[in-house]
Amino acid sequence: MEKLQRAIEKARAQRDGEVKERQKPSEDISPVPTSVEEAWDALPTIQFKSGTLHRNRIVTPQSGAISAPFDLLRTRMLRQAKTHGWRRIAFVSPHSSCGKTTTVANLAFSLARQTSIRTLVFDFDLRRRGLTELFRQKPTYGMADVLEGRVSFADHALRYGKNVAFGFNLESTQTASEILQSQKTQAILDEIQNDYQPDLMLFDMPPLMASDDNFGFLHNVDAALLLVAAEKTTMSQIDVAERQVADLTNVMGIVLNKCRYTDGAHGHEYNSYY
Repeated sequence: MEKLQRAIEKARAQRDGEVKERQKPSEDISPVPTSVEEAWDALPTIQFKSGTLHRNRIVTPQSGAISAPFDLLRTRMLRQAKTHGWRRIAFVSPHSSCGKTTTVANLAFSLARQTSIRTLVFDFDLRRRGLTELFRQKPTYGMADVLEGRVSFADHALRYGKNVAFGFNLESTQTASEILQSQKTQAILDEIQNDYQPDLMLFDMPPLMASDDNFGFLHNVDAALLLVAAEKTTMSQIDVAERQVADLTNVMGIVLNKCRYTDGAHGHEYNSYY
């Protein structure tokens, strides 16, 4: 009887050891983030050269008089988003050279200074490399690779600070329209939103008149901000663009960019508060 008991205990110990061995995580497999905080912390970080930012008119890494217009836009955008429950915001323009990409970049740094707000910034002008060129980046993958499922967003995104992450482009994509309006893109964006739980998702979109990319995608966002260029964008172009966007999503507002007459527009007494 004692021999039988010892045999049973030996078999049980051997079995338990095999189970523990099978449950031991492989050293070749990276640990999977178990929370939103861990997902953000797992993103590789990025640093930007101050000279590059200065040359490309990125003025919002620090708060000050020069960043005030973008900070004001940031705060008004956040207020509207909170009021209406909007999270996905697209940035569009009737034509090129309206300063759309520069505005998105400045908003990203302005939002980075509000550490309680998490923001994802996507370069969705897949036919060009707007944000990528602006920041002088050389990514291994592009947003098209993410949206078509060839690489995960976790392996593509780059985090600035603790609360802003960028998705850059690699090269021009000739099938941009098909990618942006595909069901796979919708599913992947839903997955990214679920994994990272951002407060805002900003999409730098191509000009409305350049292609049909916006028309296939804008129904996926909560609202769009229309940027126009002073002395370049005509009233008829603004009117047409606003109606086109309104047919697809909410119009958050219209921003007049590149205006030469700004005296007092944003409060010349800014420095008196210090």
